[in-house]
Amino acid sequence: MSTITSVYTGNLRTQATHNASGNQIITDAPLDNNGRGEAFSPSDLTCASLGSCMMTIMGIVAERNNISLEGTKMEITKIMVPEPRRIGEVVIDFYMPAGATYTDKEKAMLENAAKTCPVALSLHPEIKQTVKFIY
Repeated sequence: MSTITSVYTGNLRTQATHNASGNQIITDAPLDNNGRGEAFSPSDLTCASLGSCMMTIMGIVAERNNISLEGTKMEITKIMVPEPRRIGEVVIDFYMPAGATYTDKEKAMLENAAKTCPVALSLHPEIKQTVKFIY
């Protein structure tokens, strides 16, 4: 059975359904590529997937080691390049919870977890991944 079913609904828009849960995501082409920009673009989702994967794997490591991540926030910046049009760089800034203290070992575990998540390892090596942790 497939994981996702997606339908082209016209006007450069798709609607994807996660088959197991029924959750849906709508995508639009971005304004700078003939679209309306009213929803995530497919390349936005790639960047969001990278950040979400990083945070999820960090969460798994944190739970195993009794480290609190609640309140961690990330900001993701997508940088496109022309010829061919593609994602050139994804910049992710992690803002760790205010007042939280982490040992150097904990920081290393969390940062390694983020940088070795499945999506990070799946993206083409020409896509630069710039990741910063603000403690």
